[in-house]
Amino acid sequence: MTLPKRIFVTGTNTDIGKTLVSGVLVAGLKAHYWKPIQTGLIDGTDTNWIRKHTDISEDQIYPEVYSLQQPLSPHAAAVLENVQIDLSAFSLPEVPANETLIVEGAGGVLVPINEQHYMLDLISRLAIPVLLVSDSQLGTINHTLLSVRQLREYDIPIGGVVMNGPKNQGNKEAIEFYGKVEVLAEIHPLEKITPATLAQCFDDTFT
Repeated sequence: MTLPKRIFVTGTNTDIGKTLVSGVLVAGLKAHYWKPIQTGLIDGTDTNWIRKHTDISEDQIYPEVYSLQQPLSPHAAAVLENVQIDLSAFSLPEVPANETLIVEGAGGVLVPINEQHYMLDLISRLAIPVLLVSDSQLGTINHTLLSVRQLREYDIPIGGVVMNGPKNQGNKEAIEFYGKVEVLAEIHPLEKITPATLAQCFDDTFT
């Protein structure tokens, strides 16, 4: 499987496994990592999770553009801190062309980031392909197909879907048939999360 060198990891919902999938990609590809918007600092950051669970060097991790305290949608967390998230503040970090950059979004594709823009607008601005993370369980077909439709309405290239959770062949086949999109990988629950297990998960699922 050939993955693009720039990947935006988004999801069908919050807490769907975007950071885990990002970690698998970072560990397997020795990739760079960037989380443009982080909310919920009081619960710890996704950047620190990647730092802890992968063995990439510090210079491969890029700082957030906006870091907000409350574990809320970006638009709501920003209001509480009197911050206005400005779409023009975002641009891709400079990464060598032959190396991979994983960009992790916040929440789902229609999460607002300010009064005018959604996560979709940020993805569109960065102009890189998306991997859509979905749950493998009941309800995923609707959530995934809605997200795929929105991405296509914005003309955002979809590299594929990554299903997170116990394997469900019926849901996988339905997503591929109705969504006309490939399920690139199915990531089962990991008993232990370390740089080695994340890299092995990449080898087992993406290669």
